[in-house]
Amino acid sequence: MKATITVLGSGTSMGVPTLGCNCAVCHSSDPHDRRTRPSIMVEYGGKVVIIDTTPDFYTQAIRENISRVDAVFYTHTHADHILGIDDLRPLSYRHKPDKLPLYARPDAAAFLRRMFAYIFEGDYKFGGLPQLELRPIDGPVDVFGVRFDPLILIHGEVQICGYRFGSAAYLTDHSEIPESTFHQLDGLDVLFLDALRHKPHPTHSTVKNSLEIVERVKPKRAFFTHICHDLAHEATNATLPRHVRLAYDGLKLEFEI
Repeated sequence: MKATITVLGSGTSMGVPTLGCNCAVCHSSDPHDRRTRPSIMVEYGGKVVIIDTTPDFYTQAIRENISRVDAVFYTHTHADHILGIDDLRPLSYRHKPDKLPLYARPDAAAFLRRMFAYIFEGDYKFGGLPQLELRPIDGPVDVFGVRFDPLILIHGEVQICGYRFGSAAYLTDHSEIPESTFHQLDGLDVLFLDALRHKPHPTHSTVKNSLEIVERVKPKRAFFTHICHDLAHEATNATLPRHVRLAYDGLKLEFEI
């Protein structure tokens, strides 16, 4: 089955331009250098699946004319990946009397329940609440006929997850990929990887590290995301192999799911 990935955001946690910064990338006229917080949309069979709801989700949804969401997956619970959850509100109402399902690791689901108690605890009586249902997962899950596999990643000192779905995998916010996860990355058409910058970082991959991952995994196409203002889009792409590119907000890709 044909599917489409749309990059909703390709930036780091502070976005690009970064507030208060006077660097060349933050003041670039190239629209590819404007990066909202990291997220993707996957469309197949008339369904829409979002991975992470960033603080920029409203802006991203307006830009991409998103009128429905059928499921959401979360990679982890850092602010730049979850704080757009309330903007699911109008999109969740179309599911009544059911609720919009949210999938996350059990620890992440528990955090979301505490963080957004007004949504999930049921003790809040004011109107207009998002109609959302947390569904903790610790293994593959079938979503509208497609298997989504959570993939363990190391983000500094904590475990988070990426996801594989069909011939694509989305891995963001990783400083290390365990051997067990590499075994789940065979035969990919599309691979998204964290590549924050060139300089090493304690919780994120670098361009060099991610190129080494691409060389090992050998996907047909690779895209780097969670990009900070150290990397200019055009200049960086000029240094990369032809099948590896920087992702950018609004990028659309077709693949087999």
